[in-house]
Amino acid sequence: MPWSCRRIAVLVAALVPVASVAADWPQWRGPARDGLIAGLAPRASWPEVLRPGWKVTVGIGHSSPVVVGDRVFLFSRVGDEEVVQALDLATGKSLWRQSYAAPYTMNMAATAHGKGPKSTPVVDAGRVFTLGIGGTLSAFDAGSGRVLWRKEFASQFKETTPLYGTAMSPIVDEGRLIAHVGGSGGGSFTAFDPATGSALWAWKGDGPGYSSPVVAELAGVRQYVTFTESSLVGVSAAKGELLWKLPFTTSWVQNAVTPVVHGDLVIYSGLDHPVKAARIVRKGTAYAVELVWENAEVASYMSTPVLVAGRLCGFSHRKKGQFFCLDPATGKTLWLSEGRQGENAALVAGAGSLFALTDSSELLVANPAASTFAVQKRYDVAGSPTWAHPVVLPDGVLVKDALTLALLKF
Repeated sequence: MPWSCRRIAVLVAALVPVASVAADWPQWRGPARDGLIAGLAPRASWPEVLRPGWKVTVGIGHSSPVVVGDRVFLFSRVGDEEVVQALDLATGKSLWRQSYAAPYTMNMAATAHGKGPKSTPVVDAGRVFTLGIGGTLSAFDAGSGRVLWRKEFASQFKETTPLYGTAMSPIVDEGRLIAHVGGSGGGSFTAFDPATGSALWAWKGDGPGYSSPVVAELAGVRQYVTFTESSLVGVSAAKGELLWKLPFTTSWVQNAVTPVVHGDLVIYSGLDHPVKAARIVRKGTAYAVELVWENAEVASYMSTPVLVAGRLCGFSHRKKGQFFCLDPATGKTLWLSEGRQGENAALVAGAGSLFALTDSSELLVANPAASTFAVQKRYDVAGSPTWAHPVVLPDGVLVKDALTLALLKF
């Protein structure tokens, strides 16, 4: 199918249930930004090993691959340039490649994580949007790679990145491209026009954190819930007004876990902070944040949990890395794994399975509904650290490691 027709198909697909476009993974944590893989068929068993499909060298960075139709889009760094490219999903062949100068000086405390980028692109309506580690926001034509527009923010903010580099992944919602730009000490949570890059509204109450915003209907209002540098906030989708704010800080200023919305609850955590759930309630014209539960057994540092099988499954940094499963309504612990599982795990779920890619390049397939941490299969999927989220496809998985992107087949 020609790409022009493919773009029309993607636009039409946006009007039908997600399950009909199961192969598309157009942004960080998937179509609904919840880590759930729609339409994945359950498996009676998993193969002993994963077969190699293709593998290409793409550069460094923790940005996750995204998939729309028969194309994979990836954001990475080669030398002092940030690179955006489209690859053929079946073969790994490069279809187009764009790059721009992006010199970046790292904070000494973050050298182990490399110069990025860390933000995952979002693909919408035939456009690819990226946010570089230095705060450069760009739009590309998904078919040709042509640069549509680019915005720099050095003239607006003293710092254009948080302390350890930009990590939040933009989102497109109801004709708005949402990105938290700026840096440590000041920023702007902004809705941009996807076609032109013009600002539609901006909330300038705080600098960005390292997590990414999610869309939620809470207390009767459509809003964007996100961590800033020092708070958990809800911002009106229509006007960009601050609706509510919960002060939240971590050691070394590292608000990195994306909030999870479960019904009318917002579930959140951070470095050395228990996993908690709060309800947003409206009282007249004001909003209040009411704590519903907290679980002090576990705490999430960089890994965002996923709701699957009616449970909240996540990865705690305690005990040198520990998987957990909680009741999302009450916070009760349902199971805990043994410790020493790794520094981080990127989680997605589908077809009754939990997929966890650890930073040590191990892909675990587990049963989240079991009474204990039940691993069905373990796969070694790369020869270097893996921090980016995997993309689980009906017949395989895309894995980004330190320098390469690979398709491994089930």
